[in-house]
This record gives sequence, C-alpha cells and structure tokens, in this order.
Amino acid sequence: MSDLPLSASHTGSDPLPSSPAGPASSPHPPSLQSAPSDWLIRWRQAWERPGLTALDVACGSGRHVRVLAQAGLQVTGVDRDAQALAGLRGLPGVETVQADIEAGPWPFADRQFDLVLVTHYLWRPLLPQIKAAVAPGGWLIYETFTDGQQTIGRPARPEFLLRPGELLDVCKGMRVVGFEDGFLPPGALPTAVNGRYVQRVAAVQLRGTDPVTYPQYRLNPA
Repeated sequence: MSDLPLSASHTGSDPLPSSPAGPASSPHPPSLQSAPSDWLIRWRQAWERPGLTALDVACGSGRHVRVLAQAGLQVTGVDRDAQALAGLRGLPGVETVQADIEAGPWPFADRQFDLVLVTHYLWRPLLPQIKAAVAPGGWLIYETFTDGQQTIGRPARPEFLLRPGELLDVCKGMRVVGFEDGFLPPGALPTAVNGRYVQRVAAVQLRGTDPVTYPQYRLNPA
C-alpha cells in the first residue's frame, strides 16, 4: 500500500517514549523491543481473521505491523521517524504514514480500523482520537508503562506514565474484555529481562446492534 509522508514521527512501539528533550534510551534489551507484545498475542481473537484493518500508533520499526500483516490484515503504521518506517515500505498489506501526531493534525480523522494498537506510547491529548479510530465492533489493544515504573527505571516522568486505572476511564462506553494494572517481575515473560510496571487493556467498540446478540469474547485465550 502507499506511503503517506506527513511531517515527522514519534517512535513508541519499539523503544521507550520520547520526551520533548529528545528520545529516551531504552533500558530493555533488543529482544524485548523486537518480540511482539504478549498482550497483543493473548488477544489474537481481535485480529485472527484475514482482511481486517489495523492501525499501529507510534509503530517504530514495525514489530507489530509485521505480525499483523503476516496474519492477513491491512495494516497502517504511523510514526514520525522516517528511518524507522523505511524497513516497512513495500511490504504486502502495509501502509506507512510519516507524521508527527503530537505537533501536527491527527491524520486519521476520517478513518476507522478494526484494530487500533498502542504499545509503549502515551500522549494524553491523543487519547480521544485513538479511541474514535476504533470502528464499531473493533478492538482497542493498549499497553504501556504505569505509575510505579519511576521507582525502578525509565520512563519516570508523569506524562509518560498512566495513572492507576486510567485506561478504564479511556475505555468508558466500550466493552472491556481484558485489563491488567501491575508489576511484571523479571523473567515473567521470555523477553522480560527487567521488571516493569504496566497497564494494559483490550476493549471492544460497541456496535449498537440488537442486544439479544452477544459476541462470545473468549477469556483466558490460549
């Protein structure tokens, strides 16, 4: 699909969030940055059907863009880092959008997606636009650092850390299927060498259809 340059970009999905003073260096090893999020994999029921559309916000070099495209989705990855996006150009089913979504306009005001994914990125003024980008019946999968991370490492600034339960507030009006807010100790995941405080949600945008029809969202998915 096409490449749409729209100013600069913010790398969020791969390393830690940037600050106004410049990119923060990540304390995590390359394995953590390149392996897909276990939260995304856990909720693969949100994206296991080919032909769906997905938006990866602050996608970085595209570790999740590749996973979703290989599953048959039409994936849009947005970031302000043209160099990070370069490796995604020309991949089947992938559209790259180079845009500074913090300083410039939100480039998806007239578009919605079956899946909106955000990992390791937080810019609170964009939360309403991110939520609005989820199509009826679509999923928001969001995971990033939360309050407490400042006690063990970076990011440590409040603007990059979720407040307790904040994603539940973001998802008001949606059906929350999964939510976690706590500490992942070292070794909790194969790629988690360092402990980290995380908050994450998987929520579905309501369709407003016949309430007699109830989708069977699988809990504890394999």
